Amino acid sequence: MTQVGRRVRGQDGPAARDADREEPRPVGPFRRRGAGAPGIANVRRSGGDALQLVLEYMKQETLGPLKGLGRFLVFGIAGSIALCAGLATLLIALLRGLQETTGTTFAGNWNWAPYLIVAFTALIVLGLAAWRIGKGPAARRLPEGRKEGTH
Repeated sequence: MTQVGRRVRGQDGPAARDADREEPRPVGPFRRRGAGAPGIANVRRSGGDALQLVLEYMKQETLGPLKGLGRFLVFGIAGSIALCAGLATLLIALLRGLQETTGTTFAGNWNWAPYLIVAFTALIVLGLAAWRIGKGPAARRLPEGRKEGTH
């Protein structure tokens, strides 16, 4: 049998219950001097618990959203880079296609035309992207009475 405190495991009955009871401590003016203030220890402990709770809450409410923001930024930047690389490749393919497959249409004094066509196409794609961004979640954040472009 192993002992836990004053109680022996496996021992039941009134003697075991009496062994677990603590003597009541005197309160107020009946307290012995120098015995320590159990209330102060409890206040310190609960103050420390409250501080720990506040610190954990602050970490949860600041680090959690920052991790989400970081993930959002990483995937957003990676997606933007991939989209730009893909559009640049498509625009170069359009340029090479106009230069190679049109034969003599853009030869001589018209050799600048494929570049203008590709630049115009890039501006159209850029304008469509800006228009969709303005119509998306960004437009919903404007105040109700105020519309885009008005003061």
